[in-house]
Amino acid sequence: MFRGFATISFYADDLAAARDWYAELLGQEAYFAFPAAPAPPAYIEFRVGDDADELGFIDRKYAPPGAANAPGGAVMHWHVDDLQATFDRLLALGAKEYESITKRSEDFVTASVVDPFGNVLGIMHNPHYLEIVEARQSR
Repeated sequence: MFRGFATISFYADDLAAARDWYAELLGQEAYFAFPAAPAPPAYIEFRVGDDADELGFIDRKYAPPGAANAPGGAVMHWHVDDLQATFDRLLALGAKEYESITKRSEDFVTASVVDPFGNVLGIMHNPHYLEIVEARQSR
């Protein structure tokens, strides 16, 4: 059955621009590209966060027929420690607000943006995520 988040893949018309934008956002370079240089990549990937989750970008020309180009659908939220600062940084880097900072309950707060490549990027302060990380570290 489901064992955990493995990879989230976004599409981009300009893979080099997506690679550079996310490298700036994440403070790290993509660790993988296929095919390897000097050929232009069709796919790039970053490892992100406590579990080195895979954030991949696929050249949009490889999207399945009928794939939507407009933002929408499911939103995958990344836990962040400072939601407001992260939201502000995303906007400063050129992302557009998709959903403003929204308090879902006393402890859970979300927001989302559309990156410059048309993908919805969700962020969240999630105490449950922090509990899982803490429990793993105390084993």
